[in-house]
Amino acid sequence: MSNELDRLLSPAKLAGLTLRNRVIKTATFEGMCPGGVPGDDLVNHHAGMARGGVGLTTVAYCGVSPDGLTFPDQMWMHSGVFPQLQRLASAVHAEGGAVSAQLAHCGYFSRNKPLNIPRPRGPSACINQYGVFSGVPIGGAMDSSDIARTVAEYAAAAAFVRDAGFDAIEIHMGHGYLLSQFISSLLNKRRDAYGGCLENRMRFPLQVLAAVRAAVGKDFPLLAKLNLSDGLEGGLGIEESCKAAQLLEQGGLDAIVMSGGLVSRTSMFLFRGESPLKYMVPLEKNPWQRTAMKWFGGASFPSMPYEEMYFLELARQMRRAVNMPLVYLGGVATGQSMGQAMAEGFDFIAMGRALLNDSHLLKRVREQGEGWKSPCTHCNQCVASMALPGGIRCTLNQPNAFA
Repeated sequence: MSNELDRLLSPAKLAGLTLRNRVIKTATFEGMCPGGVPGDDLVNHHAGMARGGVGLTTVAYCGVSPDGLTFPDQMWMHSGVFPQLQRLASAVHAEGGAVSAQLAHCGYFSRNKPLNIPRPRGPSACINQYGVFSGVPIGGAMDSSDIARTVAEYAAAAAFVRDAGFDAIEIHMGHGYLLSQFISSLLNKRRDAYGGCLENRMRFPLQVLAAVRAAVGKDFPLLAKLNLSDGLEGGLGIEESCKAAQLLEQGGLDAIVMSGGLVSRTSMFLFRGESPLKYMVPLEKNPWQRTAMKWFGGASFPSMPYEEMYFLELARQMRRAVNMPLVYLGGVATGQSMGQAMAEGFDFIAMGRALLNDSHLLKRVREQGEGWKSPCTHCNQCVASMALPGGIRCTLNQPNAFA
């Protein structure tokens, strides 16, 4: 086994936490919280990742408030889910792993009718295409009180998951959710202290980071998922992304999970491979939404060629821009790519589809070294499977999942 793979599979420090290796199960929405309540499937899913050997497994989309959810079957951090999260953390720890919570807020990108505000809100007033057929077609602009309340919600949610026994937090600043909406000049049209130049657009994310840090303490690991690029003209590009990373580093962030794409417009920029749209359409419950997805969904979900390490060139630029730990994500499905990520100077790697296919893949890597290759075909049917009863799974392991 190469020196790079040996380093990957050896213990590593992330702030005050020691991980048994440098492999992170990235946050892929599980679809395992029916009615917003995490069930046994979610516990077993992440315990299984830990049993397979990953250093850190990430629970996806932990909403910081009830108005921060994109659709009903997501959980938000409140006392009603505390026992389940404690059980999840204990199950992961029993398998020798560590667990992170991805704290998120959808901003205007929602199909839920808000409880505490008239309509979903983000940086700027806009048409909310995602909510058109669910009765929330307009996104409003957050005012100063909205921003202050949301900062406090992030801080409270951070303390909540820490108290539930979680080992780390990932703040979601990518993919077109709330903080990403503020960072991207394509989505942020404000003319106040939270819009315009990048420093202004980063003000809200940096306030969230500072509040979360104050809530959990200096040694508790804080990561952020940040787009290297939004994947379309006029959106966040690598030059501004590197500057945003520098600001986050100065703000005390411990690591960046490098990603890309906007869920609402450029989903396949993140995934690459085959479009899952034909599997998603029949599972859509709203008939109007289903028709819209059928006729117009191809614009957001076009098939895109897959290649190993497809974010590498962008990630190299961020590596040159900051000194902080970086987590490489995007097209790691071979032992050779794992080793290259280490050789390129990245500190951790994050994996999604390959681990859904085989949660014990690190055992194969130890046995086969750089010759290991995931059976994952990048069909992306796992993306559609989030909507199936029982949640996300690799359909290569369940070929009749959509029958």
